[in-house]
Amino acid sequence: MCARRDHPTSPGNTLEIVRELPLDQVLLGDCVTLMRMLPPASVHCVFADPPYNLQLRGELRRPDDSLVDGVEEEWDRFNDFPAYDAFTRDWLAECRRLLRKDGTLWVIGAYHNIFRIGSILQDLDFWILNDVVWRKANPMPNFRGRRFTNAHETLIWAARQRDSRHRFNYQAMKALNDDIQMRSDWFLPLCTGAERLRNRHGLKLHPTQKPEALLHRVLLSSTAPGDIVLDPFLGTGTTGVVAKRLHRHFIGIERHPAYAEAAIGRIRRTEPVAAEGVLTAPSKREAPRVPFGSLVEQGLLPAGTKLHDRQRRVTAVVAADGTVLAAGVRGSIHKVGAAVTNAPSCNGWTFWHFERGGKLVPLDVLRVRTEP
Repeated sequence: MCARRDHPTSPGNTLEIVRELPLDQVLLGDCVTLMRMLPPASVHCVFADPPYNLQLRGELRRPDDSLVDGVEEEWDRFNDFPAYDAFTRDWLAECRRLLRKDGTLWVIGAYHNIFRIGSILQDLDFWILNDVVWRKANPMPNFRGRRFTNAHETLIWAARQRDSRHRFNYQAMKALNDDIQMRSDWFLPLCTGAERLRNRHGLKLHPTQKPEALLHRVLLSSTAPGDIVLDPFLGTGTTGVVAKRLHRHFIGIERHPAYAEAAIGRIRRTEPVAAEGVLTAPSKREAPRVPFGSLVEQGLLPAGTKLHDRQRRVTAVVAADGTVLAAGVRGSIHKVGAAVTNAPSCNGWTFWHFERGGKLVPLDVLRVRTEP
């Protein structure tokens, strides 16, 4: 990740450290140590599935007193809450350093750790956008019958800072959900069948391998083709697999050699979808910024055209200079819309309508028509 080169313009021909991103690679080692070797503001998105900080051994035993697969390796890594909190603060601080100004972070956890993580996120000045509940279609039962079956995990989606202009592919999520606005509760099955990696004894290779459907939704909602996604706890490589399939770059970090080896093989076997398959519906933020006056100039809305609100309660007249006049107020479509509704602001593109074929059509449709 680092290279040294002579700097010919520096006094004494000093050496300069050049840090390059290890794109589409799996790095073996401690996540904090390796993240510190990466340059700041270099990734668009982070997906993190950190250790769960399991606390109650008795609740993780079956009635025959056998252990649930894989949980024993996490015990003793963190002796208490302060040790876990210190580790969490370290890796989250590095994630924030590596995120671009408008980047976002996803972190998933259960009741053991997600509340502590959320508090530390806010302490580090991340700006929480959503908490998403992943409701499992086929949860593991509560073996001892002393608690409710734990049938969900929580994802926190956060922007790097409060004023980040984060990416959210709203239209793509709506299309994915049968053209209904996507909600923050996701009903998806656990990773099962052929997708679940197993060792030579037929046991689960990784106890908390995440389903590809979950990562598909995460990356499709908050990244674009060509973006760089960092996963500091790669496990068996689900993030890398979905990123490669959707034409995103990834950087994966994993401390367990067997998991890293499995992730590398799994990612190598993954084929990207056809280029046209990664295109998503554009968001409103990505719509072209067409001045209203250009519609008047092009004759799409000539001077004298009457505009109305959706209920035809208010009428405005278009002027030759691109302003509109309504109720004695002249100005932009936004200013006049705000004035006639007595509101602090107004999106004139969606508020004002013009008549076409006897029906009212929002101005917004004309912006699409004027795209190159």
